[in-house]
Amino acid sequence: MILIDSSVWIDYLNGKDNAQTKTMSDILGQRQIVVTDLIMTEVLQGFHDPKEFNATLRLLNSFPFEATADRRIAVQAARNFVYLRSRGYTMRKTIDSLIATKCIVRGFELLHNDRDFIPFEKHLGLRTVNI
Repeated sequence: MILIDSSVWIDYLNGKDNAQTKTMSDILGQRQIVVTDLIMTEVLQGFHDPKEFNATLRLLNSFPFEATADRRIAVQAARNFVYLRSRGYTMRKTIDSLIATKCIVRGFELLHNDRDFIPFEKHLGLRTVNI
């Protein structure tokens, strides 16, 4: 199962052409995608037009949905954050730590365009979609 980070969803919905949006186009309909609450919120909060908001909501609702964190994931995300900080990496957003940890714990691959996930790949075994 693949979790697509909001960094890719936003680029995709804005028509940006990059390696991540191309990969997203290639996997839509071919691989199983999951959407989480935090990613859904980040994607939807960028809209000004209610019609675009609703169309995107319908699209996101067409995929399986999971909450990002429960107590176990919240604690593990904090542990991962502290571990990476001890290695010299400071995460810019707590949300990224939660998303990366969710993927690690559930075995999801992550498609992203955000440098904050790289330490999770390098040091904690986060699996990412090959681009």
